Amino acid sequence: MLVLKREINNMSILKVGCLQLNLQKTDNLNYVVHAIKNFYNDNSSIDLIVISELAVGGAGAKNTNHSLEIHLDTFSILAKELGVWLIPGTFYESCNNQIFNTAPVFDTNGNLITKARKLYPWLPYEKDVDEGNDICIFTIPNKGTIGIHICYDLWFPETSRALALGGAELIINPTLTPTKDRDIETLMVRTTAAQQQCFYIDINSCGDQGCGLSIASNPDGDIMHLSSHDEEMFIVDIDFNHSNRSRIQGFMGLGQNLKSYRDKPFNILKNIDSNTNYLDTLGELKDFKKE
Repeated sequence: MLVLKREINNMSILKVGCLQLNLQKTDNLNYVVHAIKNFYNDNSSIDLIVISELAVGGAGAKNTNHSLEIHLDTFSILAKELGVWLIPGTFYESCNNQIFNTAPVFDTNGNLITKARKLYPWLPYEKDVDEGNDICIFTIPNKGTIGIHICYDLWFPETSRALALGGAELIINPTLTPTKDRDIETLMVRTTAAQQQCFYIDINSCGDQGCGLSIASNPDGDIMHLSSHDEEMFIVDIDFNHSNRSRIQGFMGLGQNLKSYRDKPFNILKNIDSNTNYLDTLGELKDFKKE
């Protein structure tokens, strides 16, 4: 127990700058870069800046004008220039004849530390996007451990559980959505934060790309920030002591579900035979927008 207490006390606050930007459908590079620079110049104490999904290029996997390969150097140089950790949204990435929806992570020296690939493209609408096959977790030294979801991944609790089991005490979810289910997603963010006993930050865009309502929740499921539908830039202070304490002492001093899962993992889910007869009755993935 003394070791746990010592580890908790060594953790510190991570200041996350969250940019819900008013974006055009595409060609937003200059706007995004200027927004990041201006925000950092006004808030130089922040540690990490996060932008929404596909902020620069917009949706459409066949649009190669804004691929990850094209913009890597731009954001690497920007992160180094500002001396800040940076997740500049996501980009389409071509690899071995596949296209992924990928979020790069740069450290304060401009090094590409890791990349998160969207695990669940929003089918059938992202039919040209391939799914990633691994979770993304990284650590900011002397701060804490972070996992990344991308948009629709929020709807699959297995993925947030995997991030939590991997040690992430903050989940960041770059999102691009203009749809009417956004209110439900804000509830899902709060529920996921409580269920996984972690902080959760979900950054959407506004304008022609998204409907806003970016949200941050703490491990108690409380709203730390909820944006409007308009452009907004804000800072969230992540106290990793809080999330660590929640997992050790239980949610509100009650449920210790992560430890329960550790001691009795429900691995039957990996091996159980699905009821294919039932699942087949659900029909094919369809584009209901066109009906």
